[in-house]
Amino acid sequence: MDITEVVKRTGIPAHTLRFYEKKGLITSTSPPGARRHFAAAVVEQLAVIALGQAGGLSLDEIHAMLSPNGQANVDRAVLLSKADEIDATVKHLQAMSRGLRHAAACPAPNHAQCPTFRRLLTIAAAGTFKRGSAGLARVRPAHSNTEAL
Repeated sequence: MDITEVVKRTGIPAHTLRFYEKKGLITSTSPPGARRHFAAAVVEQLAVIALGQAGGLSLDEIHAMLSPNGQANVDRAVLLSKADEIDATVKHLQAMSRGLRHAAACPAPNHAQCPTFRRLLTIAAAGTFKRGSAGLARVRPAHSNTEAL
């Protein structure tokens, strides 16, 4: 399959295909210097690369999971580690969302008078937001009619 056909089928630009080839993620069937041609299996290989990238894997991590013939050789430990990272990020973002929702709906006359907002400021100043949501998960609103953080 000509490189133009691969671009049409996948939407991946030719320069990206050449980059992937240079990184060893895909291989062309054409001799050096000739117009690039790929086996039909390259479409599936590109799908595996796209899936890995969507999951947050680096190209090096993806490369390590592709056998020389282009078949996926999944490293389950890497996938579990990446899933754990994603779960931690989701928890952090959910905690941030709850904090923003509380600040938006807080019944205190101003945020400086809100005990929950004051605790959020303390946590932020301590750098807890950057390290994760563990500290944020312990913060509970002082107001009974607001969503728990």
